[in-house]
Formats: sequence, structure tokens, C-alpha cells
Amino acid sequence: MAGAFRVAVIGQGFMGRAHSLGWARAAVAGDGPLRPELVVLCGRDRGALEANAKRYGFAGWSDDWAEVVRREDVDLVDICTPGSSHGDIALAALAAGKHVLCEKPLANTLGEARSLAAAAEEAAARGTFASVGFNYRRVPAVAVARRLVQEGRVGELRHVRAAYLQDWLVDPSFPLTWRLDSGQAGSGALGDLLAHVVDLVRFVSGDEFGEVASVLETFVKERPLASSAVGLSAAGVPSGARGQVTVDDACAALGRLGRGAMVTMEATRMALGRKNGLVLELYGSAGSLSFDLERLNELLVYEAGAHGEGFSRVLVTNPDDPYLSQWWPPGHVLGWEHSFVHEFEDLMAAIAERRQPEPSFADGLATQAVLDAVSRSARTRGWETVDTKGENK
Repeated sequence: MAGAFRVAVIGQGFMGRAHSLGWARAAVAGDGPLRPELVVLCGRDRGALEANAKRYGFAGWSDDWAEVVRREDVDLVDICTPGSSHGDIALAALAAGKHVLCEKPLANTLGEARSLAAAAEEAAARGTFASVGFNYRRVPAVAVARRLVQEGRVGELRHVRAAYLQDWLVDPSFPLTWRLDSGQAGSGALGDLLAHVVDLVRFVSGDEFGEVASVLETFVKERPLASSAVGLSAAGVPSGARGQVTVDDACAALGRLGRGAMVTMEATRMALGRKNGLVLELYGSAGSLSFDLERLNELLVYEAGAHGEGFSRVLVTNPDDPYLSQWWPPGHVLGWEHSFVHEFEDLMAAIAERRQPEPSFADGLATQAVLDAVSRSARTRGWETVDTKGENK
């Protein structure tokens, strides 16, 4: 399979814009067998659609996702909508023979994630593939960390620490958007941020979660209504009206991996001063690794028996490092947006070779099972088993 790879992006919010820019850059910078062609941008805001389509280089636009997934000139449907619509769009696209990229978390519920994983497995047998958008796997320093673990450089993994900290909800006057509505988002920091944490732990460690114990908290329980969030005209929202926040602001969890390593995790959108602080640390019998997204071109490495004390700073910008050969000379750092370009290039390479892209919907299900166990543990106040097969009812 070679040539043009015709893409439809559904959603034109923050993540829709990030994906649109990533596809546009991949069309210019990529050197794989497939070259993305931006066919149609789909969204609900008709006023912004035409302008956004032109800005990112789409041939056209639509406000009807059902029409988009049926189009014969679309090869892949990229879903960047709230979690409540992931299932309907993904299932329709797979049934129509389209490849699918779905932003994380895969679904709002574990049951829906199971259904999507099953549908993706059936589609793969027909040569149609689905992937989940965990873009942080494509940060070069993260890929190096995974390689070092696979090579045995940290030895027996004993302890993992991971946290994703943001502060954009600290202000109680911030309006009630869809991300604060469980009906649309499913959960708060749990699905928005901890999903990334869980996937990175699985990806870098090469291990699966067995059980978790957790706590969830909503610090600001009511917020001002926003007309755009509730589908009303500005005149339809009474002055001073407030609505209930139905998702978590923060979560913390302990976990145990299948091979015995213990895990501590945090995610919050209420950590004042933290803008996008994603940290992953792994400690083993022979070495340790530390990654900080706010210094995403660096990986801190410590190996037992090394001369000197403390971690060594490794700048991951050399041409022989993962993903770097197509970019700049050593030391010329990459940014957050490059992770999407790498994600899309990996996806297209897998599809061109007719193999399952990673992370798959099965990976999305595995992460959803951990999120579900975290949610259950917060209710039961005890340890909960991570369940992908439906044993917990």
C-alpha cells in the first residue's frame, strides 16, 4: 500500500486543532510510504469550520460526522470529540471500512471500551485497523526509556512513580464546560490525565496492572454555566446560574504491576503553578530513569556502579535516537507538537504494511480497565482488581 492517505478529522476543539496541525506537518515532513491528504474537517461549530479547514489545509468541511464516515474519499477517520461520542463514531467508521484513530480515553465506560476493542479486532481481520491517540509514546526520550528497560539497563523493576499535574481549574469562576460533565467526558482528571499516566507506565515498563487502590476528589463542586457548554444561546443562561461539576478534579492511586513492581500515580487539574507537568520515574535493581514532559528532550539516567553520584542528563536529539533522523542537527530540540507527527507517521507505516498499529484498541481497553478499577476503589475504599474481561460486574 502506497500513495495518498486520505484523512478526515472529526472535532475542531483543542485536540482537533492539534491533530489537524500534526497531519498538516506530517504531509510535509513525512518520508514514509503514505502521504496524508487532508480531505475533510468535521465539527459542530459551522461558523468556525470553513476558516479552520482552510487554515490547516483541508479540502472541505462538514458538520455531519455520519456523512463523513460514509464518504468513499476517506481512508482514515480521526476522532477528536468528547468521549461520549467515541463509540458511535468509531463503530460506524469501522463498519464502513475506514481505519480509525481515536483520542484517549478510548471510551467513557469499561463496557464500551470492551465493545470497541472487539469491533477493532474483527475489523483487523478484514484489513481495517484502529489505534488510540496516546501521543506521549512518541516523545523520543520516552521511546529511549522504553528501550533501556527492554535492554535490562534498570534491572528488576521495583518502583514506578508517575504524575500528571495541571492547574487550569484552580479558579472557581472557570465555567462549566463539557470536560466537567460526566455525561460527556466520563470522568475528570482520571480520564483526561491519568489515562496518559497509565499508558506510559504500561508502555515503558512492558508490564500490566494487577490491582489498584485510590482516592478521587472534586474540590470545586459548582461552576458558572457557560452557554457554549450547555447548548444554549447567551440569552438562555440566567445571570449567575451555576451547574454541578460531576467529574473528579484530582485522583491518586497505588498500584501493583504483574511482575511485582509497585506504582504510585497522581493526576490533577488543580495543582497551582503546574501547566503540563507529566513526570515518569522508574527505579530498578540496576538503574533508574526519570522523564519530565516540561523538559521533553531530556532523559535522566542512573546506573548502579557508575562513577560519580546522581543522575546523568541525556539530551535525546541525536539522529540515531528514535524519530530524530528526519529533523534537525543534534541539540536542536523538538516540541510537544512533534509527538503527533510521529504518532501519525507510525500509524501510516503500520497500515501500509498491513499490520496492527500501536497503541491498539486493546491497549485502550487495558488502560480503561485500570481507570475503571481506580474509580471502583475510590467508592469501595479498598484494593480493586484490574479487569479487562468482564469478571467484575
